Amino acid sequence: MANHDVDSEPSSKWRLPWWLKFLDKTNTTVTALTASFFLYTQSSGVAYFGSGAVACMIAVKIVKKMIRQERPVMQRPGKKRKKTYGMPSTHSTTITYYATYTLLASIYLPIHHTLPQSWMTRILPPLIVLPWATVIALSRIWLGHHTLAQVSVGCSLGFGFAWLWFYMWTNGLNKYGVDAEQMWHSHLALWK
Repeated sequence: MANHDVDSEPSSKWRLPWWLKFLDKTNTTVTALTASFFLYTQSSGVAYFGSGAVACMIAVKIVKKMIRQERPVMQRPGKKRKKTYGMPSTHSTTITYYATYTLLASIYLPIHHTLPQSWMTRILPPLIVLPWATVIALSRIWLGHHTLAQVSVGCSLGFGFAWLWFYMWTNGLNKYGVDAEQMWHSHLALWK
């Protein structure tokens, strides 16, 4: 039987609890959920949101290469430190972008016509995404991938990036999004 006690001897085999294993792979889960939501809604706003997540991730990876701060020393027996830099945390940046943009969209944007036109459509996404994003960001520390400072800076960058990306959408880019969505739907209509 595996020993899950962190204070156990280094020679004992320590395994991650299932929920930390899940949190360690959240990039796959979040990407799949975003792609599924886009395929369901076929919304230009969701496509823009997803492209913002990719742009945010690329931007933070560039910042990482400029700062070049090492990750913390791994505390788990048998695990090696990741070879990439740690400052800022890419997961924390991107998931904070997700949480912030989701909250802003729920408050300020009209509900897409493919979704239920209900107050729950505005309230439920932030109620799910905000706590989940918090746990994902904290898991980067719990897993030993990042320090508190690396996660905090990542969260700050994600928050700022989301505001900027949302501002660009609501101050002109959404008009192009509406045009693109109409062209897409008229193209699909030709195939029916």
